[in-house]
Amino acid sequence: MGKPLLGLSMMAETEFVSAVLPVMQTNSIEVLEWSFDTFYHTEEPEWLSELLDFYAESNRLIGHGVYYSLFDARWTGRQEMWLEQLKKETQKRNYNHITEHFGFMNTDNFHQGVPLPVSLNSKTLQVGKDRINRLQDAVDIPIGIENLAFSFSIDDVKEQGEFIHKLIEDIDGFIILDIHNLYCQACNFETDIWELIQLYPLEKVKEIHLSGGSWQKSAYGRNPVRRDTHDDSIPEEIFAIIPQIFSQCTHLEYVIVERLGHTIKTQKEKQCFFNDFNKVKEIIDASDDRLDNKKVWHKKEINLSAPVEDLFLYEDQTKLTKLLFDAVDETAIKRERFHYFEPEKWDLEMINTAQAIIKKWNPY
Repeated sequence: MGKPLLGLSMMAETEFVSAVLPVMQTNSIEVLEWSFDTFYHTEEPEWLSELLDFYAESNRLIGHGVYYSLFDARWTGRQEMWLEQLKKETQKRNYNHITEHFGFMNTDNFHQGVPLPVSLNSKTLQVGKDRINRLQDAVDIPIGIENLAFSFSIDDVKEQGEFIHKLIEDIDGFIILDIHNLYCQACNFETDIWELIQLYPLEKVKEIHLSGGSWQKSAYGRNPVRRDTHDDSIPEEIFAIIPQIFSQCTHLEYVIVERLGHTIKTQKEKQCFFNDFNKVKEIIDASDDRLDNKKVWHKKEINLSAPVEDLFLYEDQTKLTKLLFDAVDETAIKRERFHYFEPEKWDLEMINTAQAIIKKWNPY
């Protein structure tokens, strides 16, 4: 019997470390999540290495990838190198599992930012399964996929849960359910968040992310757009449904609170972060012990052949990224012809939001 372990997504910024120190001193951080690939090309500070090693030796470290880009339609040396570095990382430290984001983010020269949605079709699924198989082949621990905070259309929002389910089935993978990502989708498409949650196979959820975000002014005079910026408190609407989510996720093992390291500078921000963490802890403490939260996992045999590629899909991804970066008029993008993407079904507000996201992370 037991309850899910509560932890943090670790950040290396001094402001973050200062803010979380009081929580660490109370031994409340039961598990640490580390975005290992953010330090692939940077040397870890000694204090950070020692902290990560401590949690790894205690079987309380989980890994979160950012830059693999699961649905890149071309297989490149960059991805090969990423997997080689992952092998070294998992040999150096004991991770309980590894997770990655749904979506694609690396085409041509656009190598920074957040994952963009993919067209949900059989060819994209084929590419995604190939990439996740290669990821699983590289490590001997479970692999999970996180739902995306951003979509171009309500149809993509509603289909994402089933699509991820198909994506992970061959490797007996799991879902990392980011509740704030679903909150963003619910706000932006005026949909009930619980209805969206029910579209996911909740028995596959092993980890939950909780965070806050920000509002972006509408470009069309509508309600503000909700962004997953990890720079504010967890919304009360999320706190209200956490107990219900816990009761439905029968294999839940980890609950991770996220906040970007440079966003906790003032005493007020520190207190808000501390309050959020404690509120989550209280909800977990009050939840029922579950008999069944630890699912036994065995690595399945994986037979890899040549990487699956699709040049039409690659062309779509490259073209879309450039159109967004160049801030092409949203209505003009809706008229563009693609092989797989269907921009005529996309929401103008979401196209505008994607342009803002691309520009933020690729300003030059």
